[in-house]
Amino acid sequence: MSDGSIDLRRDVRARAYAEPLETLNPAQPELFAQDAMWPYFERLRKEAPVHFTPDGAYGPFWSVVRYQDIMAVDTNHEVFSSADGITLQSLESKAQTVGRPTRPSFISMDPPKHDVQRKTVSPAVAPANLHRMAPVIRERAGQILDGLPIGEEFDWVDLVSKELTAMTLATLFDYPFEKRRELTHWSDIFTNAPGHGPVTSWEQKRREGEECFAAFTELWNQRVNAEPAFDLISMLAHGEATRGMDIHEYHGNVVLLIIGGNDTTRNTISGSIYALNKNPDQYDKLRANPALIPSMVSETIRWQTPLAHMARTATRDFEMGGKTIREGDRVVMWYVSGNRDETQIEDPESYIIDRPRPRNHLSFGFGIHRCVGNRLAELQLTIIWEEILKRFPVVELVAEPTRTHSVFVKGYETLPVVIPKRN
Repeated sequence: MSDGSIDLRRDVRARAYAEPLETLNPAQPELFAQDAMWPYFERLRKEAPVHFTPDGAYGPFWSVVRYQDIMAVDTNHEVFSSADGITLQSLESKAQTVGRPTRPSFISMDPPKHDVQRKTVSPAVAPANLHRMAPVIRERAGQILDGLPIGEEFDWVDLVSKELTAMTLATLFDYPFEKRRELTHWSDIFTNAPGHGPVTSWEQKRREGEECFAAFTELWNQRVNAEPAFDLISMLAHGEATRGMDIHEYHGNVVLLIIGGNDTTRNTISGSIYALNKNPDQYDKLRANPALIPSMVSETIRWQTPLAHMARTATRDFEMGGKTIREGDRVVMWYVSGNRDETQIEDPESYIIDRPRPRNHLSFGFGIHRCVGNRLAELQLTIIWEEILKRFPVVELVAEPTRTHSVFVKGYETLPVVIPKRN
């Protein structure tokens, strides 16, 4: 860590503990972009594990920051509903959507509608289909890795993380393979605010979002008039519970599936390179024993926490941690904090690839909204690392990454690396 980074951490820590608890606000994308938000969550876990932020860029909300409390919220969909959206939305963003149609997806629905829509697409990521997909993912991972430059600096996010996830997502949608990077681009359009990622203005964000919806409406029209097939669009177009869905609801599910199929895996692939470089003893351990790959994958998913939070709305007054959450209040489950909860996970700040019970993390959520594609994410990560270890003695980080400016997607815009040589 550079002197500048140490100074920044010291400054943020002082600020986090100097701020009056009543106004403390952990939802600051600038801190996430600098990986400097940790002291805010450390303080909340110690002093106010159920905490109300009265004002800020996202409006008023409750923070839930401990592992067990997050699980309690996540598994109680009757009290904590996702119907009003599953992320913190900025007041500026809300103002931009006034008068525009909402696009609900099944993750922002409650039962019974949630259950039948999720059930429609879940066969695509069921074990039998993952077994069929594994050789294809492995072949593509090998092609990606064999095409990487040796001895030259390049961006791992662009050439590996985005590329593998785009290929897999295109297969799940049966999207034109040569246009696969459109999916990655649209994911970034949907998850970024103007001035960050590829988004330059609210108008551009709207326009490119509409281009995505137009492309997927055309796919729907093609698939609904064809024989049922084993891709996500065909499943929705022919599913008994989904074939009559409203067009905006369909678009909402497209956004969910694009983001869900992209960000978790992509940012954990990048996060694994970063974490192993920052913990060379663990990289040595992995090279010496490739059987640790599945454990390393789970530890990276915990340590990285690729989606920092999920949000809910209270359907009635509810007591938690000695506080009263009122009906209509927004409640944020900070997975990024729960995954560092020292009361639940031993030595949570450390990256330990042979940690006992490595899947003991919150990154996929719990309850009815647990990530439907979690096994596919683990499969892609396992395969890419099996193929990396076959080819490269080391992938070296050569500079600090550029991180995502977001309190939701906790990821990497760029990750500069060098591969010195092949095995």
